[in-house]
This record gives sequence, structure tokens and C-alpha cells, in this order.
Amino acid sequence: MIETAPSAEAAAAAAEMRDALERLAGMSGELDDASLVDAISSLEQLKAAAAAVQARFTVAFKESQLALQKAAGVRSADQGRGISAQVALARQESPHRAGRLVGLAVALVKEMPGTLAALAAGEISEWRATLAVRETACLSRQDRSEVDRRLASRLIGLSDKRVVDETRKIAYAIDAASIVARSSRAVADRRVTIRPAPDTMTFVSALLPAAQGVAAYAALAREADSRRATGDGRSRGQVMADTFVQRVTGQAKADQTPIELQLVMTEGTLLAGDQTPARLAGYGPLPAPVARTLVRSLDDTTRVWVRRLFTDLCTGLITAMDPRRRLFEGTLRTAIIVRDEYCRTPWCGAPIRHLDHPIPVESGGQTSEPNGQGLCEACNYAKQGQGWQSCPAADGAGVGVAITTPTGHTYTSRPPPLPGAPPGDAPPAVQPPRLRPIDVFIDHPFVLEYAA
Repeated sequence: MIETAPSAEAAAAAAEMRDALERLAGMSGELDDASLVDAISSLEQLKAAAAAVQARFTVAFKESQLALQKAAGVRSADQGRGISAQVALARQESPHRAGRLVGLAVALVKEMPGTLAALAAGEISEWRATLAVRETACLSRQDRSEVDRRLASRLIGLSDKRVVDETRKIAYAIDAASIVARSSRAVADRRVTIRPAPDTMTFVSALLPAAQGVAAYAALAREADSRRATGDGRSRGQVMADTFVQRVTGQAKADQTPIELQLVMTEGTLLAGDQTPARLAGYGPLPAPVARTLVRSLDDTTRVWVRRLFTDLCTGLITAMDPRRRLFEGTLRTAIIVRDEYCRTPWCGAPIRHLDHPIPVESGGQTSEPNGQGLCEACNYAKQGQGWQSCPAADGAGVGVAITTPTGHTYTSRPPPLPGAPPGDAPPAVQPPRLRPIDVFIDHPFVLEYAA
């Protein structure tokens, strides 16, 4: 939800853009095939032109905010804080991606006018402009502008790969030393990441130096070929995946990894065959049968601790805990992280790194589950900038937080509904008892006990 009080000029411009959007949304697809292709092409050019205008507006906004912060006496080290976060909210993007978009806008407007002109004319897409900017990031402003001058006339009709190749070729011809140095520095960016994949799978990716990456893949491939040669019935890819898990975790079997999984589900889903989806922390929703299989698939030698955080079934919220602390820690910290799942800032989706008091402790806010929210590091620092405010949402529903930016725009944040939460705002007809959170030990066959 977004609220603001724009000026008359801004309101008129916004109304004009809304009218254009409504006209586009209402356009009929009842055209002949040639006209449909022409329309598709024109809309692609329109998207590119809009991206160019958006880039210019982004730079103007950044410069205005920097001037305001400087005039307000914000120290130099803190100037610029919160600008990308405001762009993120306006564009409904994560702060990380918004930071890249702001950098893209500055590079196009200030250093690569030829590429910006091609984007404004609809001759290239925003992604291809991004590729050109990315491949020149290590150059000086002067050299980057020279690459842009030589590149702009070549961009039309190039594929993504060709844009990258042409940009690299020109950049290397202008400043080979910077390109080589960039490759050397890239080793410091090596990392492992995880993201959800369809059908209850995940992608675990490693960004490695080329030699190490090739060696790791070759080792997995050799192991797979060896096992299949001795009669292993799994596919080559399955053997490589299982070997990867076994070697990383040190386990004899890939499906016996002794790690803590925060699997949130109702007792009905766990024990009574209910179909309410569960939620796996760090992944997202899981179908009820898959969640039950995950718990029950362990062999008889495996012992599992399942931590149950019971909710108030009237509201779907986790029961309140000890308010007499300043730091979120222990079970309270776990409860808030499980409840929020990802950073609470709208459209962010980054892992939770900090727990924050929407009502500050110095203003009487309690260290409790209703007055806690999970934020990523960037969002927590942004909200501490000049002009940012957060408070409970005006409608008082659940644990909603209203975030107000320095420009007066307000965005409302709420945690995702927990499994078994009542739909909408309607409470159940029968008021069930409130349950307190306890730890439950499950053995095979497992028995669930809880305290009322």
C-alpha cells in the first residue's frame, strides 16, 4: 500500500501516465497477425524509451536528495544513504537490485549518452544497456565515455552475447590493464548462494575462479562415470548431485544430512493428513505431502528435534513472549525470523540479518514478537537515515508496520501468513485455546505432545 501527497504538477503527470496505462491495458488483441507483430515491436520500443526516461528521473532524484542531505548537515560519509532504498520501494524491487538500477542510471546519463540515446529510441533493450554498462564498470569516466562513443553505432541489431563481446573488445583496446586488474579482483567475489527452484528443489550455486570451478565439476563427473560403469542405476546427473552433497556435508548418504531445518506446519498437516501447505525457512511453501515425507523419510537411526512455535489460532500470529529484554535472542529471535521468513521491507526478499524494533525502545517499545521485525542489513541501515520513520500500521492489523520515506511516501509491510492462519481478517467461529510454544521430541514412530 502506497500513500503520498504529490504536488499539482506531479499529480497531473501521474494522472496522464495512469491514463496511458489504462489505454494500454484496454487494447484489444483482435488484429491481424501482421498488425499484432507491429504492436509487439512498438510496445518493446515503448518499454525501452520508458526505461531511458526512468534513468534520467532516477539521476535527478538522486542529485536532489544528495543536495537536501548536504544542506541538512548530514556528514559526508552518510550522504546518499536511503536513496536506493526509496527507488527500490518506488520500483517494487529489492534494495540490492535498486542499487544496481541507480548505478545503471548514473552511468547512462553521466557517462554513456550514446547508449542512453539508443535506449530512448527503442533501438536496444534495458538489459542490453545494462550489459554495456556492466562491461565498462572498471574503466575511468573518460575511457567509459570513449567506449560509449565507439559502441553506440554498433549496438543496433546485436544479441546479448554480441553486446558483451563488442563492449569487451573496445574496452580492452582502450585500457587493457584495467580489464586484467578487474579479472584479478573478481577472485575476491567468490561465493556460494542458494535460491528456490520449481517443484520443491533448490539451486545451490558456487561462483569460483575458472580453474577451481572446472576442477570441481570434473571431479564430480569422474565419480559419476566411475559409479555408473560399476552398475549404479542412477543417472549421471543424480550421481553428481548426490556426490556433491556427500562431499560437502561429510555424510555417507546425501539424504541423511544432520542439519536443522525450520519446517513450519500445522499439527494437522504433520499428523492428520491435512493439506495445509507447510513452509520451509529459506525456501518457501511446501505441499503438505512433501513436508510429511521430509519428516518421515529419515531412517530408524535418525533422531529429530522439532521445535514447535504455536500460534494463536484466532489471529494466526505467534503467541507473545517475554517483553523484558532489549535484544531479540533465543526462542523469540527464532520465532520472529520464522514468522517473517525474509526481510520485511516490501519487495526486498533478502535474508534476515537484523531484528528491529518498529517502536524504538527509547520510545517505550517492548522487545516482544509484536514489536519485532526482521530486516536485511541494508534496509535496517536505510531506515535509520534522515527523514525515515516506521510505526505500527494505522489499521492495527496483525504486526503490520508503516514505513514512511523522506519524500512522504508510506508503504505498509506485513509478514506472510503462517500455515493454518485464518483467511483474511475473519476469526474462526469457535475460539480455540491459546497454546504456548514448547520443544517436542520426535522419535520413530513419532508422537506429538503439546501443553495447553
